[in-house]
Amino acid sequence: MPQPANRTDSVDGQGGAGAERPVASEALRGIRVLDLTRVRSGPTCVRQLADWGADVIKIEAPSDKAQLGGPRSGPDFQNLHRNKRSLTLDLKTDGGREAFHRLAKTADVVVENFRPDVKTRLGIDYAALSKENPGLVYASISGFGQDGPLAARPGFDQIAQGMGGLMSITGKPGEGPMRVGIPIADLCAGLFAAQGILVALIERQRSGMGQWVQTSLLQAQVFMLDFQAARYLMDGEVPGQAGNNHPTSIPTGVFRTKDGHMNLAVAGQEIWVRFARAFGRDDWLEDDRYKTAPARSENRDALGDEIEAITLTRTTAEWVDAMNEAGVPAGEINDIGQVFREPQVEHLGLAQPVKSRERGDTRLVGQPILMSRTPSHIAMPPPLAGEHSAEILAEIGYSDAEIEAMKAAGAI
Repeated sequence: MPQPANRTDSVDGQGGAGAERPVASEALRGIRVLDLTRVRSGPTCVRQLADWGADVIKIEAPSDKAQLGGPRSGPDFQNLHRNKRSLTLDLKTDGGREAFHRLAKTADVVVENFRPDVKTRLGIDYAALSKENPGLVYASISGFGQDGPLAARPGFDQIAQGMGGLMSITGKPGEGPMRVGIPIADLCAGLFAAQGILVALIERQRSGMGQWVQTSLLQAQVFMLDFQAARYLMDGEVPGQAGNNHPTSIPTGVFRTKDGHMNLAVAGQEIWVRFARAFGRDDWLEDDRYKTAPARSENRDALGDEIEAITLTRTTAEWVDAMNEAGVPAGEINDIGQVFREPQVEHLGLAQPVKSRERGDTRLVGQPILMSRTPSHIAMPPPLAGEHSAEILAEIGYSDAEIEAMKAAGAI
């Protein structure tokens, strides 16, 4: 069974040697990942592996003073590149490519999100690297796929949101298409790539072989249409914008209160009965306009107006408490500051401390998954550019003199 060369985690995360390198989790300890990614979708993928303990080596060009999307000290970079080591390599030089190929022989995973033709021109594509390391799992994230009529187009999140249908169902009816407030195509493509890598690593235990894992922003966005896509594929229905109203579960949406807004999710007939009784409106249960789900759908606006006339009489906190006590899902609509002051968010430990080299003591969002034996934490802040270059090159057999010669040649 082909396996990468042996290596250990017994190196100092600050660049020294001989001490144990901090590891974010025991779950993926021993898995080496070469990170060629930039911007957001690729780093999102690799962050998943780094946060679960993989030895992630971020490959950067020696001339990279700042990353696309912001400086190293910025929130984006700090959020996406924790728990990694950094090696600077100029892959356009013979020395840089040679070092990368030597490193790839020791790797379990390579992740890239270049345009589809770039890796082939550099000679670091899956076909080239898998000849030297048949067990390699190679993951590619692109805008539209590795081939096909749009493969050469540059891909960005908002473009994928539009082409993938999301913007056509987001926003209020009649107000035109609307993007969502996070780069959801980027994020989902990265998460799906990470999932594909883990699937390939599990399969490798049986076959001994790696494989090429591919996804794209467009694929991720279309998949995330989920039930809206199913409504079209199965019934030929083209969903439209519904604003804050749920397309099928009524009444579900945003309602004004005495001091703000709240969410209600009245899903199914049983919860509808609880809801009507909790509002003191048993008459709704016998009203032909509202007594059944199809009737409530047909009379959505009238029902919404009646509900909001009542919700305006009490505060959000009062309604949320009353609804949840009655078994009706309801919740506050928090801004981002309120999210991280929410007692349940604090209890779950989502904001984790980290000592950034650029910013000092700060916090980042940790993994949203709890594991009983191999939990994840932020073990290392994002690295300085090239912080671990000498350390990593020494691990794959470069002498001090060879490393100095590479520096002089501009290869690192």
